[in-house]
Amino acid sequence: MLTQETLLKFLKRRSALSIATLEREASLPKNTLSAVLNGSRNLNEKHLADLYPVVTQYGFNPEVFEKARVISIINHKGGVGKTTTTAYLGEALANKGFKVLLIDIDPQGSLSEVLNVNVGETQVYHSLLNLEVPLAIQNVLPNLDISPSDIELSTAEKELSNKIGGELRLRVAINKVSKDYDFILIDCPPSLNILTITAMQASNSCLITTLPEQLAYKGLVVLLERISEVRALLNPSLELDGIVFTMVKNNSIHREYKELMRQQFSGLRVFDSEIKHLIDFQKAMVEHLTISAFNKSSEAATSYQSLADEFLQSLYSRNA
Repeated sequence: MLTQETLLKFLKRRSALSIATLEREASLPKNTLSAVLNGSRNLNEKHLADLYPVVTQYGFNPEVFEKARVISIINHKGGVGKTTTTAYLGEALANKGFKVLLIDIDPQGSLSEVLNVNVGETQVYHSLLNLEVPLAIQNVLPNLDISPSDIELSTAEKELSNKIGGELRLRVAINKVSKDYDFILIDCPPSLNILTITAMQASNSCLITTLPEQLAYKGLVVLLERISEVRALLNPSLELDGIVFTMVKNNSIHREYKELMRQQFSGLRVFDSEIKHLIDFQKAMVEHLTISAFNKSSEAATSYQSLADEFLQSLYSRNA
């Protein structure tokens, strides 16, 4: 079934589609969809009925657009840009008009700290242990929310192991709010513990951040094996959105390992957009600003805008 809400989500993700073409193929009056997009009119049931077969042929699937796409940002090593990517890819998507929720499931609480969010009386920890407690959500920027965590989450690993359906509890919490968002990004801890497994169980896909270096290269093999295990045993529909190079330096080692990884993992998507090692990221964090708020035209900010564009295009190509 096509609703105006799911249609708008579809059109945002398929921004390359010609609005005029959709109107023509659905026999809609000219500029009808343009008016819907700018909020000046609503579609009636006949409009939606006429549009349904048209958008379906361009990849519309109601199951895909009725709920958010949930993505775990993962790597079992620390210092590889997971938190930065969760925060700033989320910001870049929000700046494009998507409703985005960030979930901090790392007991270090780095994501909450980067976004200068104070953890309140309830946090992710409480929603995992008590299914009646909804995710505590705070607004950060227009279209961008966060469910924060701090060190209290560190006690959840043992407690979840003793809870019925411990690995399913984040999924239950997310399902309650999924319809309110286009994307939900989960910042995972730098380990393959039950918190990371819980995140992957709740996700549609994973996004791996990595440095183009020897230890990171070797660690990718282990990480990919663990993703395969989760897919085989817990979440058969879990996808891998791809690999993003972060903290990239202009030296021969990084160039060599980028090429090696692209060859070794040629069957996977390795994004062309890469995140360089730039001082603006540190400056923004010191000032408790997001990277676009710090300087939206900086190379740091535009690198995540480019990654968001490429990420959205990859989703389009898979679902088309």
